[in-house]
Amino acid sequence: MRAALRFTRQLASSDLLPRTAKVNVDLYGSLALTGIGHGTDRAVLLGLLGEAPDTVDPATVEASIAIIRSTGQLTLDGSVTIPFTEQANLQFRRNQMYPDPAVISHPNGMRFTAFDKTGALLADEVFYSIGGGFIVSEAERTAESLTSTRTVPYPFRNAADLLSTAKQHTLTIANLLLANEVALLNDPGITINRPQSSPESTQLNQSAEQKIRDSILALWQVMEQCTARGIATEGILPGGLNVRRRAHRLAERLNTIGSKDPLAPIDWVTVYAMAVNEENAAGGRVVTAPTNGAAGVIPAIAHYYTHFIEGSDAEKKEGILRYFLTAAAIGILYKENASISGAEVGCQGEVGVACSMAAGGLVAALNGTNAQVEHAAEIAMEHNLGMTCDPIGGLVQIPCIERNGMGAVKAINAARMAMHESGDHKISLDQVIATMYQTGLDMQSRYKETSLAGLALNIIEC
Repeated sequence: MRAALRFTRQLASSDLLPRTAKVNVDLYGSLALTGIGHGTDRAVLLGLLGEAPDTVDPATVEASIAIIRSTGQLTLDGSVTIPFTEQANLQFRRNQMYPDPAVISHPNGMRFTAFDKTGALLADEVFYSIGGGFIVSEAERTAESLTSTRTVPYPFRNAADLLSTAKQHTLTIANLLLANEVALLNDPGITINRPQSSPESTQLNQSAEQKIRDSILALWQVMEQCTARGIATEGILPGGLNVRRRAHRLAERLNTIGSKDPLAPIDWVTVYAMAVNEENAAGGRVVTAPTNGAAGVIPAIAHYYTHFIEGSDAEKKEGILRYFLTAAAIGILYKENASISGAEVGCQGEVGVACSMAAGGLVAALNGTNAQVEHAAEIAMEHNLGMTCDPIGGLVQIPCIERNGMGAVKAINAARMAMHESGDHKISLDQVIATMYQTGLDMQSRYKETSLAGLALNIIEC
């Protein structure tokens, strides 16, 4: 959706939109092989309409898609109507891994082309979806240096840097990242779209730190709403596998048995994670954390903290802020030094990274030390190494929904193990991140979000 929206906006900013009579979209690699199951076709259509993931109204999506499919027309950016049918204008190039078959690039590539009424080419742009909702153009991918010019008070490129800098300045990882976010928000040369939990008029009088804190809490609110919808909703998930939603039934059962079972909190964590991913599978709004396919782990652990850890409302609010800031710092380490794309490194880059982020974040929420945060994140990833991405039918349902539940439970275990340790550990987070990335590169592409092997090959779709 972001790539389609960006292409459309580029046409508009270049004054090419009024001249556009035709748009073609070509999807390659993983996007082509699992795109239907992942809703890529629908996302492209919505982006061309001018919709953005964070602002589109989920209640209007079906109607918008239906209009395009019934009329054979699409209104680019809400202003210029052109003929458009998916059969003619949206191609899934399943036999081609990269936009340029002679150049190895990224397995989530897509090409957008625009033509005028004479058939002359107006624009041609290649984008790559590199995980976590991030996209880069071909020019950005091949740029000689992608070094950021952004200045923050506490820069870090790896976990060793992060721990050293935090120790030098007597900061928690959460406070270090908060200070960096304040610096970015105060930089007039940077535009960052952040969720808002209060009206703009109120925000004018807020400090940068308060705006960031409010933005984090707004994201948490979206996660809470998503979890609640997932638990409340029953039925069969779309896509043809006839997978039944289970979060509602599991929650009802837990409410019936109450707290008699000492492992009930773990069962609830599974419910929270599955509820979010059932919403994702149904096309509902989720927070990419770090990806949509792994969106259930981080909110599940946040719910575990708020529901099952003792503390006042004020204490839990501060704990939630520590949780998300610390999880974000860990996510940055994977984004900078490895990958969070299932198409590039398998599910270890999705649920594995989410588990690592959540484990470290939970330690921070529980007021653990920075060293314990690093240890928990390392343990969590160490035991997700080599995990493939093999969704049946290309749908983010089996094994993805259950896998989020398993990843969430594993995050709690990793956090508890780390907090019970007081000495050094043999393997560092940096080492396990490097191992994960190398493992992903060595993994056959059939096991990386292509639905050509593993469960996707050996389980009959029914």
